[in-house]
Amino acid sequence: MTDHALIDRFRQARRDTSLAVMDGLHAVKHGLRFGAETLELVSPNVDAALNLAAEVAPDIRPRLAAELAQVSEDDFRQLSPVPPDTGVIAIARRPPVSAADVLCGPADAPVVLLENPRNPFNIGAAVRVAAAAGAGGLLVTGMQDPWHPAAIVSAAGLQFALPVARVDGIPDLPRPVIAIDPQGEPMPWGGVPPGAILAFGTERHGASPELLSRAVRRLSIPMTPRVSSLNLATSVAVALYALKV
Repeated sequence: MTDHALIDRFRQARRDTSLAVMDGLHAVKHGLRFGAETLELVSPNVDAALNLAAEVAPDIRPRLAAELAQVSEDDFRQLSPVPPDTGVIAIARRPPVSAADVLCGPADAPVVLLENPRNPFNIGAAVRVAAAAGAGGLLVTGMQDPWHPAAIVSAAGLQFALPVARVDGIPDLPRPVIAIDPQGEPMPWGGVPPGAILAFGTERHGASPELLSRAVRRLSIPMTPRVSSLNLATSVAVALYALKV
């Protein structure tokens, strides 16, 4: 028998800005590692999911064993637009994070600012590299939600590993702003404060005049002639790791 209530809860959760839907074991893995409060945690094959967790993330297996609920294959296929092959989907509460929380994090860790990005998969990939590189947080302006289920898949759930928030416009920025701009100074990037805001413009048009006017420096990523752009998340990765060198 179809569990209509469960299907409705997942569909509503995908539109609820207080909740996060984690599609797949890798997103669930990081959510659980970094303190996600789960409301639903389901699989069509609990034994297989636990065996996979024992192989790739043994640290979360005890919690999965305690919380993972069995659902039918038919119901599971209706819980996600693209049901994950790893056979686990969860709903969790989003941590309450504001722009101030992102900007007031560790003073020695850079903050990533994405100005009006258009693609949730790019946002998620940027979150993933920001978490890996030790950024203090990530801020997104514009309409795209960095907690969109597609962004969570692309980030492998690492929204739970660092403060991530969305704002409508560019907020007050209490740290020095370094704009990543094709017209800026080329690498090497000496003298960048460790807690600076690394600001990235839109995938097509780059940083806005308003954002550039806030920047104390503009830095560019060198590229082979006639190659005109890099993927947003790749640019974030280059910039963050260049600061570590």
